[in-house]
Amino acid sequence: MKKIEKEIWLAAGLRTPFVKENKEFKDITATALSIAVVNQMILKEAVEPDYLAWGTVVPSLTYGNIARDIVLESGLRDETVAFTTTMACASSVLSTIQLASMITHDEIGLSGGVESFSNVQAGLSGQTSKWLKQRPKIKGLMAKIRWALGIFSFRLYIPPGVNRITGKSMGEHAEITAQRIGISRQAQDQIALESHRNYFKAKGEGFFDDLIFPAFNVSQDLMPRKDTTLEKLSSLKPVFDRKSGKGSITAGNATLFTDGAAGVWVAGKNRIDELATPYKARLADWEMAAVNIEEEGILMSPTFAIARLLERNGLEYDDIDIWEIHEAFAAQVLSTIHNLESPVHLSKLGIGSQLGKFPIHKLNVKGSSIAIGHPFGATGARIISQTLKQLHSAGNGKKAVISVCADGGLGAVMLLET
Repeated sequence: MKKIEKEIWLAAGLRTPFVKENKEFKDITATALSIAVVNQMILKEAVEPDYLAWGTVVPSLTYGNIARDIVLESGLRDETVAFTTTMACASSVLSTIQLASMITHDEIGLSGGVESFSNVQAGLSGQTSKWLKQRPKIKGLMAKIRWALGIFSFRLYIPPGVNRITGKSMGEHAEITAQRIGISRQAQDQIALESHRNYFKAKGEGFFDDLIFPAFNVSQDLMPRKDTTLEKLSSLKPVFDRKSGKGSITAGNATLFTDGAAGVWVAGKNRIDELATPYKARLADWEMAAVNIEEEGILMSPTFAIARLLERNGLEYDDIDIWEIHEAFAAQVLSTIHNLESPVHLSKLGIGSQLGKFPIHKLNVKGSSIAIGHPFGATGARIISQTLKQLHSAGNGKKAVISVCADGGLGAVMLLET
């Protein structure tokens, strides 16, 4: 049974340019980036949503429910229901699915996400926090002196950027998966090169002109490197496995920490025509998956979700006209394709029929995260808008699959149809 029984539509929104952390947006907060996107979207469409669902990953003590802060500080009505969601890199895919599951045919929502790696907040260790909170309760000179001596145990807490359970980064996990499957360095660098080439080809054709708006004195994405070549990529040293001689993931075939925000529209069938943008498609179905991290690989859950989604809808890989697989790492993209084509893997999922050879020529044809950048909470919304515009150009009766992997062995996949 399909997950979407209602007729729910998605419509392209807007995003800020994406820039490298601690660069042009270093003094712009996640809230400010988000407010800029929301205000531009409601200005462009002159539509007031019933809901705002916003994804973000990097924690901050300055907000709890960032979505509600966005409502109260933007042009949205205070009566707009707002909630924040987190599913690592798939956060704004999740927020979109959540809205699609919630709204009626007569409602409309705004979904999206943000990340500001320039403003990752350092905190105090748990023990130091407890020590500080004891201060107002301390009575007497000697007790205060004993308390003050606790200063020697003062410790900061800086988010380590690794999975809490395994102690490894996403890059380390992707490296393990790539080596186990046998993904070559050359193939990874080629994916990275194509990401940049596809991006600049699309940019030259004006593809991004109505998907990005100038924000905070930045008018275009600043992550893509036009001078990227296979020779330059092959000269880079491995980042996550520097000792074994087998390391293949580099700064060139992986995403970099990025600042940016993005949004999309989610509308019931009776409201979709209120949106003027021509870039619209029906959310036909969706699927999520969770896997055993050590057995399958921490970023491999989309290989389960994609296969289940297609089998449920009676589709093979080549039936999909547009494939958008988020490029956390070129190694993860190629590992995903390897598993999707593996009879052993599909059999493990209980899928008897083969789904065909993966049509790599349909993959990320406008560039993806390795070129554009990856602000965790915003990436899903960026991909959705980009896909909707591609579907519009492709015409009626076309299908697209969007896939985003996430930390923790999670992933989310969508099937869109025109």
